[in-house]
Amino acid sequence: MNPDFTRYSCQIALPGFSEQTQTLLQNARVLVVGAGGLGCPTAQYLAAAGIGTLGIADFDTVSESNLHRQVLYSPEDQGQKKVAVACERLQKQNPGIKLVPHDERITSQNVMSLIAGYDIIVDGTDNFETRYLLNDAAVINGKPLVYGAIYQFEGQVAVWNVADEQDERSPNYRDLFPKVDATQIPNCTEGGVIPTLAGIIGCIQANEVIKYITKTGELLTGKILVFDAQTLQSRVIKIGDVTQTHISRLIETIVIPTISANDLKKEIEKGSVSLIDVRTAEERDTFNIGGQHIPVAEICSHLDIIAPNKKIVFYCASGKRSGEAVKIVKSKFPVAEVFSLENGLKDWQNK
Repeated sequence: MNPDFTRYSCQIALPGFSEQTQTLLQNARVLVVGAGGLGCPTAQYLAAAGIGTLGIADFDTVSESNLHRQVLYSPEDQGQKKVAVACERLQKQNPGIKLVPHDERITSQNVMSLIAGYDIIVDGTDNFETRYLLNDAAVINGKPLVYGAIYQFEGQVAVWNVADEQDERSPNYRDLFPKVDATQIPNCTEGGVIPTLAGIIGCIQANEVIKYITKTGELLTGKILVFDAQTLQSRVIKIGDVTQTHISRLIETIVIPTISANDLKKEIEKGSVSLIDVRTAEERDTFNIGGQHIPVAEICSHLDIIAPNKKIVFYCASGKRSGEAVKIVKSKFPVAEVFSLENGLKDWQNK
């Protein structure tokens, strides 16, 4: 056996695997977008398996609430950039591969150039705007995309946009979900997630990447795996063999203006800002910092509250729903002076 492949001897010994198969992994270029609950286990196992070039894209920092499910990080990493910590840990795990950090937010302006240099993309994101953006960019660029999602006790995995022998493409995310109202669906911070689910779904995503590169097994193309962590039951739902969508351009990313907790406190003292709480009534009753209460799902029917001569700051638990509220207002009134509380009440209570 090639001495460089000694660490991979157990996988090379698999039926259908060989040193040539390992070489396919060694020559592969994989981009993991999101270094969070899904991205951490996915990247760990891809690094361990010997993916030659592994890109990690994320712009966030490590926080204490990440640690229960984002297993690459430790308490001393709090405040540091996830992508830097992840690449450092993964490089130590496997010095024989190349780690490429991408410390940037994915937007319609940079996504095409970002994914262009990779063979396959892994979606480990936690918001719908980036998920649709990645999907659309992958379709336009002809790249396969391994999708994963988790919420509370349920996870999903699928492989989108894979070419068949006739060069027809398998379904993508828009075949299953043409459009999702993100304001109606809480994220993990607000709705909760069992940490083991992130590991399970992330490992399945890594498994699909390895199958795609090595051309082994049956990919989750044209179908979606749904897994229930409480019952340990899973089901595979058939979607179809060929995509029925036509995607030719990207939807332009709306930049969300934010304001830090410290700056907002100064604005409140000056009386120069209005607050709008976009959480549920139950959340507001537990704790709030004042202002009007308009759940994010009702923002469209309350656009008359926007005062042209006064700043408005939307707030929620983490900044996700307030960001959605800002996008709704900005889509109707591009020059409106509206902001989202950065990192939500989580930052406010920690300042």
